[in-house]
Amino acid sequence: MELQWTSKAHDDLSRLYIFLARRSPWAAARVVQSLVKAPTRLTAQPRIGEKLEEFEPREVRRLFVGRYELRYEIQLRTIYVLRLWRARERR
Repeated sequence: MELQWTSKAHDDLSRLYIFLARRSPWAAARVVQSLVKAPTRLTAQPRIGEKLEEFEPREVRRLFVGRYELRYEIQLRTIYVLRLWRARERR
């Protein structure tokens, strides 16, 4: 399967980095790197995340990466990373 990031997911990464870098640029870089790396395992096991029924008939799932939630959608042979945020954020 192919992995693609949406523009909103890229924006989320930037927003998270800016927020975290205020306290520690090193820690912010480490968190962003782990969030970028995490979805690569989805190419081998795309359905490991919890399915979110409210998006039916789309196959939208979520995966927790440490304290962060990553939402993604499976379409045919492509996995789209939709959004990222800290799990404690109000969404």
